[in-house]
Parts: sequence; C-alpha cells; structure tokens
Amino acid sequence: MAKYIIKRILYILLVFLILSLLLFLIYNMIPRDQAYAATSTELKNLPSSQRATFDWGDRYYYWQCYYGENGSIFERYLRWIGLYPYTYYDGSVAFNGMLEGNFGKSIVYNKPVVEVISAPMGNTLFINVFATIIGLGITIPLGIFCAVKKGTRRDIGVQVFTIIGYSLPVFIIGIVFMFLFSVVLGWFPVSGSHSTFGYDEMNAWQQFWDRMYYMTLPLIVMTFCSLGGMTRYVRAAMIDALSLDCIKTARAKGLKERTVIYSHAFRNALIPIITLVIGWFLGVFSGSMMIENIFSLNGIGLFYYNALNSNDNEVVLALQMFYIFISLAGNLIIDIAYGFIDPRIRVNK
Repeated sequence: MAKYIIKRILYILLVFLILSLLLFLIYNMIPRDQAYAATSTELKNLPSSQRATFDWGDRYYYWQCYYGENGSIFERYLRWIGLYPYTYYDGSVAFNGMLEGNFGKSIVYNKPVVEVISAPMGNTLFINVFATIIGLGITIPLGIFCAVKKGTRRDIGVQVFTIIGYSLPVFIIGIVFMFLFSVVLGWFPVSGSHSTFGYDEMNAWQQFWDRMYYMTLPLIVMTFCSLGGMTRYVRAAMIDALSLDCIKTARAKGLKERTVIYSHAFRNALIPIITLVIGWFLGVFSGSMMIENIFSLNGIGLFYYNALNSNDNEVVLALQMFYIFISLAGNLIIDIAYGFIDPRIRVNK
C-alpha cells in the first residue's frame, strides 16, 4: 500500500506540472503587459517638468524584473513555479515562486494573492463545512431509512420531497427562503456575512455566533439543495446492497435486522457512496457562486468569478492550481478509502 501511495504521489506531481504548464501558456496568450502598464502609469504620474528626462527603457526593464516578465516564456514559467530564480533590477537573484509560497500579486487589489484570497476562502470554508456535515448527517440516515422502507408511504413521501428539492434551481430556493424567513418572518438578515457595526469590538466567541446568525439562512438553503441528490444516491446504493446474497445469508443466520443493515449492507453500500461523499467534502473549497451572490457573501466562488471578469490572472491561476491539486489529492484519498472500507480491493503491491 505504501509503495502504491508513493507512485500515486509521483503521478500527482507529474500531472500537476503538466497542467500548470498548460494553464500558464494559455493565460500568457492573453495580450497583457504588466510592465508596460506600470511604466505608463509611472510616466503619467510624473510632473510635466520630469517627463522629458524619463528613461522609458530603463523603467520598463525595472518593471519587467519586478513582475518576472523578462526572459523566454519557459523561463517565466519556471520562475512562477519556483524552479528558476528571479533576476531583479539591482542584479540580485532569488527563488520566489509557488514552491516558496509566492503566488504572485493581484493587479486589482495590488496585494499578494495569498493575502487577497484568505478572507473569501475563510468565509467559504466556514459555511460549506457546516453545510456538508449537516447534509451528510441528514441524507445518509434518510437514504438508509428509505431503502429499508422501500415502497411504503413514508418512502414515497420522502422521494417526492427530495425530487422537488433536486429539481428546483438553487436561486429559486434561495429567493423563496429569503422571502419567507427574512421578509415575512424576520428571523434572519437578508444578506451579509456578519454585523456591519460593532463586529470588530466583539470577542472571538461573540464574532463566531454573529457570523453563525448571518450564515444560518444560506446554510439552510445549501443544506436543503443538497438533500435531494444525496438521499436518492444513498437510497439506491442501499437497495442494491440489501439485495446481495450475503445479506440474505446474514438474515438466514438470525442476525438482528439492525446488525444486517448497518454492519453488513451499509458497508457494501459505502463503496459507491464514498466517491460522492469525499467529492462533496472537497467541493467545499470551490464555494457556491449562486448562494454567495444571492446573499452577498464574500466567498471564493463569487471572488473567482469577479477575478475572471477583471482579468486578474495571477489570482485565477493560483485558484485553478489549488483546485487541480485538490482534485488530484481527492482521487488518491478516494482510492485509499476504498482499501479501508473493503480489504478485497486494497492494493498491497
């Protein structure tokens, strides 16, 4: 198993490098010259008396070194990754790429990318982790219940309820819940991630509960939207597991029904479910652009969309590389989880 994991990690690194090169080449095809824009801005901000002595070529080279735009496209790629040193204007040389924790600088916010995305990523994780935990806590027992009670009125009622939630668009559910809980009942605020006034004066515990109050309605919407698909998926997997011969044998031996369902059937049903569950957990990093837009949440989904619209390529590239890494690591986690759930498919070579 350890040898297999090492091979997969090497495979992840190789695929990561290939995809990073492709993405870097694609985004560098976009006609954009940060050094030229910075030099033009510098010249524009100079007093009229100093513009005649402005050395355009020297300043342009300075900004090229500053943004790492000097050299060939592959040298720039290796600098961006962190495998090739930056040569600065004063002649100094240093490695300052992704491997060193530098993901570039946002041209919109004029700040390091890591600093810019930290707040939206924190908000996204804050709400999505809760939504995922609550969703799994509801859908897995509900799916098992529907499979055990297949064909009964309770099963049909749950199926009707879940298919409605599964079929309706997210923005429709969000608007309906906002009107009901915020406008009609007045239980929750319409938008925002925390109080506008007095938030900074609160202690950590008060800030947590303030954010939870503002996040409750988006959390309800996200959980409701996730119930339909996951419940039906768990139900289908459990129905297939309950029809296996080993389950019939377990019942014939006189085992308790609870033991048959949770110790035997559910473990067999976990094989297809684990893929969806881990993928769901990994999806918390991507955010929900629709939910964040409806409730005016400063999350990573809406932030990513705005970065694309504003051609903030350093931010976009950093987020896409992060999503690629999460996807590759997620596939490895899924394969390892399969081995723990079912020893028959465990890799030992």
